[in-house]
Amino acid sequence: MPKDWKYQIKPLFEERMRKLLKDADDFDSFEKIVHTGPRNFIRCNTLKISSDKLIKRLNKRWKVSQPFENHKEIMVIESGLNPGDLGNAVEHLLGYYYVQEISSMMSAIALDVKPGDFVLDLCASPGSKTTQIAAMMNNEGTIIANDVALDRIMILSANLERMGVSNCVVTRNDAVVLCERLMKTDFKFDKILLDAPCSGEGTLRSSPKTFLMWNPKVVKKLGRLQKKMLASAMKCLRKGGVLVYSTCTHAPEENEEVVDFALKNFPVEVEKITLPLKCRSGLQEWEGEMFDKNVKKVCRIYPHDNDSEGFFVARFRLKEEIK
Repeated sequence: MPKDWKYQIKPLFEERMRKLLKDADDFDSFEKIVHTGPRNFIRCNTLKISSDKLIKRLNKRWKVSQPFENHKEIMVIESGLNPGDLGNAVEHLLGYYYVQEISSMMSAIALDVKPGDFVLDLCASPGSKTTQIAAMMNNEGTIIANDVALDRIMILSANLERMGVSNCVVTRNDAVVLCERLMKTDFKFDKILLDAPCSGEGTLRSSPKTFLMWNPKVVKKLGRLQKKMLASAMKCLRKGGVLVYSTCTHAPEENEEVVDFALKNFPVEVEKITLPLKCRSGLQEWEGEMFDKNVKKVCRIYPHDNDSEGFFVARFRLKEEIK
């Protein structure tokens, strides 16, 4: 393969991204960065070690920085790494840190769990966000961590054990089926995370195969699935409870359209989110479809705004319990 070879953006995907990023320079910045590898972010696991102690240890081996004063657990390795360096380090094996892209950390930050909360993580594997939530809860309270496939459950369980999570129950179910079962009980959750399966448009830097796999039919199919999952999850939330919906894609069909669906069908409000990354407001319309004005409160994270992967986060609060 020629050294200067790179994956090509499919024409239809480029057309869609140019509609999202209307300024030519804005799109050019996006197009440039998605052809570069991602930065090496890690998250300190405060269940086992403090951020100050971990960075002191790691700085003996690498150059490590903490880009956010209010989120010292977020760290980036500034020095060059060889393949396997992060995963094979003794600190990783001991569960002192989790290798996690920074945009992926935004879901749990938006959920803002507290010790003692009753939390549902519907699509939990491999456990990056579950272990982050557990650390924020200091292992106090209860997390139900669910996923559908056995191999994913095994990965999830291994990561929970490595990170010292002790307040988590793992379940293996289709997300919609699990919610239907929970609706027949008295369980109502304080916080729910729905980090939904998506087309992955935001992961081009770490997963270049997405350039080849992207398909508009898959985008629309996933949008329908996401609405079904969100509708089921809403019914498991207590009055006043919070649900965070997130994806690692830019597609409005999987993002604003899903949020608009929730606002038009459930007694919820979208809350403004404050995150350490630069966020752009949600779209007000897409391909002729107008969205509820409150959709603008969601957070669009573009890779060229933060030198990160792309992401989407929306935070809902339930005003009336759904029977």
